[in-house]
Amino acid sequence: MQDSILKRRKIRALIIIGILLLLLYSKNLLERQSFRSISNTFTEVYNDRLVVEGYIFQISENLFQIQKLVDHCNIDYDYSKVIDEIASNENSILAIISDFEATNLTEQEAGYLTDFKKIIQTDLNIKSYDLLFSDSAGINRAQVKIYDDKISLARKDLDNLSKIQMEEGEKLISKAKVLINRSQIWAQFEVALLIILVVVMFLLLFRKSESNRGMI
Repeated sequence: MQDSILKRRKIRALIIIGILLLLLYSKNLLERQSFRSISNTFTEVYNDRLVVEGYIFQISENLFQIQKLVDHCNIDYDYSKVIDEIASNENSILAIISDFEATNLTEQEAGYLTDFKKIIQTDLNIKSYDLLFSDSAGINRAQVKIYDDKISLARKDLDNLSKIQMEEGEKLISKAKVLINRSQIWAQFEVALLIILVVVMFLLLFRKSESNRGMI
């Protein structure tokens, strides 16, 4: 009789232990998925937000150089190759934009970047220095103002792109925090399961039959 009771207890113990082990395995799978999500989130923060903010800074520097050349800010500067220098800065901007476009863009980003690219390729594509300056009339202030207005629009696009990096970066960091908190909860759940597993094994396998009779 006691052997039969002990056998049933062992079977129950094995079933309960099996269920607990299955829960631990399921938790482990969820934990792996959570860590992959956290890793992907921080990779996205770096590649699509921090690196992109660097792109925006570089573009802004090139745009500043273009405006200086268009406005003839340096009186002592040799402007004989100004068109080539403007084109060089524009090519640098377009090369950075190409890298920018390869990142994970939001719909808003794509819109601002397309508008900015159009300004660089079309509105600031200066073919002749005569549009900026002539020996007879000096600086063509009306045309320079048109270019300055286009540069101001381009800067607004850059400012909006920079704001998006901050907003999207904050969203990704919040997502990472949620995943980390969830991971901590699963870790506590695992500890609880392990404690239950130890208690079950003790009660059903190691305590004497007489002691367990009132519990099972």
